[in-house]
Amino acid sequence: MSRPVAIVTGGAAGIGKAIVEALIEDGYLVVACDLAEERGKALENQHAGSVIFRRCDVSSESDVEAVVDGVLREFGRIDALVNNAGIIRRRTSEAMNTEDWDAVFAVNARGAFLMCKHVANIMKRQRSGRIVNVSSVAGKLGDITSAPGYGPSKAAMDALTKTFAREMAPYGVTVNGVAPHAIETDMSAQWSEERRKAIIAAIPLGRLGKPSEVAAAVRFLLSEGAGFITGEIIDVNGGFVMD
Repeated sequence: MSRPVAIVTGGAAGIGKAIVEALIEDGYLVVACDLAEERGKALENQHAGSVIFRRCDVSSESDVEAVVDGVLREFGRIDALVNNAGIIRRRTSEAMNTEDWDAVFAVNARGAFLMCKHVANIMKRQRSGRIVNVSSVAGKLGDITSAPGYGPSKAAMDALTKTFAREMAPYGVTVNGVAPHAIETDMSAQWSEERRKAIIAAIPLGRLGKPSEVAAAVRFLLSEGAGFITGEIIDVNGGFVMD
């Protein structure tokens, strides 16, 4: 049997890179999509034969179509999609302009929709597949970090996850999400030491999470063992939110 094929957006660094490397361990051939070409090419070279990098702006339907159609032509199937690409704009609500708001929604919500849309028909024909959307605790709580567009965009992603879960279930395809909080990434590296301490103090487990821990949750949702789970958003946040 040929290797299963996965697409991971935002796969060049941070949580996305950890997901790519976890899927390699599970035997996937991974197409890592990102705008960070240097990092993406480095990842491809590091895992030659297991990772293919494709530059893709997920907010562009033509980019998304090109990637998805290319993967289908080359490999004949798509077994997994992980929508991890995301951006944040830190502003107060008063200071946030419509350009920043639209940019955040274009990547976080529109991008996830476009990838799901173009992969869905392939998985329906296959009558198999797994989709995981990487959301955020902010999608459940709203803005907690002076980024008023981020939480709403992730709430939209959560609703999108449940919408596609219902649509895809009759075809044997599951659609789930993970909601991280306070993970050691480039984004959290921007925090001041004071803020970092305050965030850790609010987490029952008393530490920041690792990208590999988010990847482990994604890995589970893509596995056969998660075959009876769909429309679920799994918290990966050290107990910060328990729902």
